[in-house]
Amino acid sequence: MSSTGSDTVIGNARIALADRLIERGWIAFAGGRIAEFGEGDAPERSEDAAGDLIMPGMIELHTDHLEMHYVPRPKVLWNPIAAVISYDGQLATSGITTALDSLRVWRDDRGEEVVSRASVLAVAIAAAREDHMLRVDHFLHLRCEVPMPDVVEEASELVGRPDVRLMSLMDHTPGQRQFRDEVKLRDYYRGKGGGMTDAELDALFEQRFAYQKVYAANNLRQIVALAHQHQIPLASHDDTTEENVGEAISHRVSVAEFPTTMEAARGLHEAGIDILMGAPNVVRGGSHSGNIAAVDLAREGLLDILSSDYVPSSLLMAALQLPQHVPAIDLAAAIRTVTKTAAEAVGLNDRGEIVVGKRADIIRVHVGREVPVVRSVWREGRRVA
Repeated sequence: MSSTGSDTVIGNARIALADRLIERGWIAFAGGRIAEFGEGDAPERSEDAAGDLIMPGMIELHTDHLEMHYVPRPKVLWNPIAAVISYDGQLATSGITTALDSLRVWRDDRGEEVVSRASVLAVAIAAAREDHMLRVDHFLHLRCEVPMPDVVEEASELVGRPDVRLMSLMDHTPGQRQFRDEVKLRDYYRGKGGGMTDAELDALFEQRFAYQKVYAANNLRQIVALAHQHQIPLASHDDTTEENVGEAISHRVSVAEFPTTMEAARGLHEAGIDILMGAPNVVRGGSHSGNIAAVDLAREGLLDILSSDYVPSSLLMAALQLPQHVPAIDLAAAIRTVTKTAAEAVGLNDRGEIVVGKRADIIRVHVGREVPVVRSVWREGRRVA
């Protein structure tokens, strides 16, 4: 152990490395980077972690939770910068230090929106970042609903932004992928649509069928071309069939979000595509849509990345619960699903693991009553929560 001369030294901690756990050790960071770490007693004047877990800050690739802050009730639009700050604080206190904010790149086809939420929120995120109002490092994930008439136009307006790190290819047309079961789809829309009647849902579904028939094929080609032109990683979404897997491979996707069947997951894994599943799926013990459980994929070695999706706090809960569900996955491997593997999938190779020289994006976690609580958060060595 050398004299660190560091800005922050934390001792008496369990430390999660990418490949193993140090049961009692210490870590030091300076200049925003990890300077040293080791086993045993820490240097003098260290902060006592009281046996808590020290791990990399989590990397979130798919969270559409921001839109819930911007539209807290149907037809209620909040101040977009205030919405971003509120959302950012929730992410930080959940232990997320890097987030790809999933923005819906299409206008609502029921006429509730005059302008794109994606463009408004992208501008708000940039403004809050410029004024140093954010705790978390924010990037953009463009969620492209390929059958929608204006998706290519909106994606083209956003794709050149330097903070775009991922684009996903989505098709939520009824009767396929995530929503093969129409009953569950109707329940989903009733919950999100403020009590839509069956007649209104019938009309909406017919419109979606028409959009897919007219627009989907051409839009898909253009979105894929945009992503490759701008060298942005692509994600497929809700792959279900062998045909879906073949399309994902042909589009050269890097990440497969939420495959719905074991067969699809196996095909994607064999093609070397990272499989991302929802952390709420792990915490709840299954999919809210009735599709394959994330834990079942994990048992087969088919789970690479977890995403909080719609519940930010679920990301840490799921990672810490995963070894209980799948004993073959140790804690270090479980933590990789929310840190190192996620970072590498989108080219953020400067973070996501405790290695000398990498970013000091670090969180301290205490577990009580089987629920983790984030005690402290550092981003680039600066305490932000």
